[in-house]
Amino acid sequence: MSDKPDHDQPMPLVSHLTELRTRLLRCIAAIFIIFAGLFAFTQQIYTLVSTPLREYLPVGATMIATDVASPFLTPLKLTMMVSLFIAIPVILHQIWGFIAPGLYKHEKRIAVPLLVSSIFLFYAGMAFAYFLVFPLVFKFFAAATPEGVAMMTDISSYLDFVMTLFFAFGVAFEIPVAVVLLVWIGIVDVKYLRKIRPYVIIGCFVVGMILTPPDIFSQTLLAIPMWMLFEIGIIFGSLVSKNKRGEHPDEQSADNDAQPPAPQA
Repeated sequence: MSDKPDHDQPMPLVSHLTELRTRLLRCIAAIFIIFAGLFAFTQQIYTLVSTPLREYLPVGATMIATDVASPFLTPLKLTMMVSLFIAIPVILHQIWGFIAPGLYKHEKRIAVPLLVSSIFLFYAGMAFAYFLVFPLVFKFFAAATPEGVAMMTDISSYLDFVMTLFFAFGVAFEIPVAVVLLVWIGIVDVKYLRKIRPYVIIGCFVVGMILTPPDIFSQTLLAIPMWMLFEIGIIFGSLVSKNKRGEHPDEQSADNDAQPPAPQA
């Protein structure tokens, strides 16, 4: 019995575009609803996010605002970004709802765990940045400040700095999902991934250099987890590859039947 998608009848292009618009509007609505709920706490949110830096400021030093509107706009911008991050499960759910009708049942069985894992890993990357990377980086910056220079960071510059790191670590922690997808689709196999491991390690440090600020600590703290996550992706990719071979044994047997019998002595 063939495994067919839930909706194997072709849909008109207009219907696809209408559904896509509806789901985009739901994503935007979710972000603004979360933002409306967090609007009253914009100052507290910025205080929480700036804690890793303020703990290492010299005694008597404070963060500063160099623009007239920064004290209002910067916490507002941060709250909007936080709303976007919180709404990621809703956004991914809408993406899933759009593509799920065209998937086969065996594809859905692996797509759902990948969807849940991608959400968890993104938040895990942000938590890793906040609780481990930020304290180490800011402690290093505070200790490296030259004598006679007051460390007084602008709040807008700080926001750009932490958002870059949040996004970089959140995306970097998606590496296992990306590796499993590549193996599942058939673009690469596990043997090839193991073969290119040295190049991947170098690539992790290059990506860390590009995505993070120009200091060796944040670059290394991004590159090493990326490498470890790549290894985790190889492990799960091996399981997916074995599962695919188990689900399609007839293809393997057909290949074996196609081979000529070995000559007998």
